[in-house]
Amino acid sequence: MTTLAAPRPLADTVTMLRRNLLHARRYPSMVFGVIVMPVILMLVFNYVFGGALQLSSGGKYIDYLAPGMLLMIPAYMTVSVCVAVCTDTTKGIVNRFRTMAIAQPAVLAGHVLGTLIQSFLGLTGMVLVALLIGWRPDASALEWLAAAGLLGLLVFALTWLAVACGLLAANPESASNMLFPVVLLPFLGSGLVATETMPVGMRQFAEYQPFTPITETVRGLLMGTEIGNSWIIALAWCVGIGIAGFLWSRSIFARRGR
Repeated sequence: MTTLAAPRPLADTVTMLRRNLLHARRYPSMVFGVIVMPVILMLVFNYVFGGALQLSSGGKYIDYLAPGMLLMIPAYMTVSVCVAVCTDTTKGIVNRFRTMAIAQPAVLAGHVLGTLIQSFLGLTGMVLVALLIGWRPDASALEWLAAAGLLGLLVFALTWLAVACGLLAANPESASNMLFPVVLLPFLGSGLVATETMPVGMRQFAEYQPFTPITETVRGLLMGTEIGNSWIIALAWCVGIGIAGFLWSRSIFARRGR
């Protein structure tokens, strides 16, 4: 009688990562949309609204705008992840994986690592476009590395949240709308305009939602503006969302496997 080989977590995760990237290459429309749309929005805000909004930024608007727009990539990528996980779940692929000698956490880890790679490709593209249209960051190599680390941590945290939502969604159509509040949050922070220019109520919401301290930290690292304690709050939000998303995903995945 033949027996299944024992799962190898690292090798299985690499296999699932390769599967995720292969799907992204074969069906690029979703990933292409969530990566290109933030770049288009940056161009629209800079060239259509930049003249009017420059007064609130205290300088060249693209220098204020670009760091905030970088956070659009992690927010938009949640939609792609949520739909991909829901598709795997509803079409029975995950159930098939459960019958195979595969380390079960690797199924979800492949989605997370694949999203990290795709997000950094998108962030690199956005940085290049921003540089072409006049963005001039004032950051050392260490500050660039710190900004990249924070953005990577945000992607990691939001991806686990998206994985949990994908496991819960009834179908890919509902999954594509489930994380709309996350996609909206970067617009309702300090990414586009300073929170001081907002009316009471909206200003308080903008200042206490997670994307504002992350935006201010990235902007401070890349443009030399005051960071204050924003970096502590930003890290706390990222770690909190990441842990909550991971534990939630693990709980749902285990419950579905019973």
